[in-house]
Amino acid sequence: MCVSSELPKALREYFEQSRVALALASAEGDNHLVLVSPAFSRLTGYEPEDVVGRNCRLLQRDAANVEPRARLREFLTRPSQPNVRTPIVNFRKDGTPFVNLLYMSRLRSIDGKASYIFASQFDVSRSQPEMLAEYDEQLTATLGRLVPIASDAGIVVEGTLLTIANSAAIVAQAKMMLAGLESPPDA
Repeated sequence: MCVSSELPKALREYFEQSRVALALASAEGDNHLVLVSPAFSRLTGYEPEDVVGRNCRLLQRDAANVEPRARLREFLTRPSQPNVRTPIVNFRKDGTPFVNLLYMSRLRSIDGKASYIFASQFDVSRSQPEMLAEYDEQLTATLGRLVPIASDAGIVVEGTLLTIANSAAIVAQAKMMLAGLESPPDA
């Protein structure tokens, strides 16, 4: 895990202990990563030294991701949008593709300035709906624990997971995205 001295100690410890794959990016510039959890490294194969200081789009490699990229661009360019959740094709360090159910939310200082972008990742490539439901529960609990930790550090977590998309539909979409990667294009 990256240890950035500017981040509150409680937030760094929270990332260290999380079972959910988490990343924290700067809300400015190219949104470079400033912190990743050990679960992020287990999921992606990338160690903190591989990704901290770089934009997380490196996980996309050359995948088209047209619709997911549009959703992410919209989130990043619309400060009033509190969060985004979308499946997106990513690649592990070894080149293995997976469909990542990406959730992103802004973390704001008390004065309202977006300081960081919080993200969680979950591999839905070959998941069953009940696994996604468990992830949703873990992410909701993760956000529930993050809110007071961030609040103590003067950071506000924007958005909630009150509206979670239908798990079965997300798994089906992920499987279609993965099938598109594995099938050779028609000549």
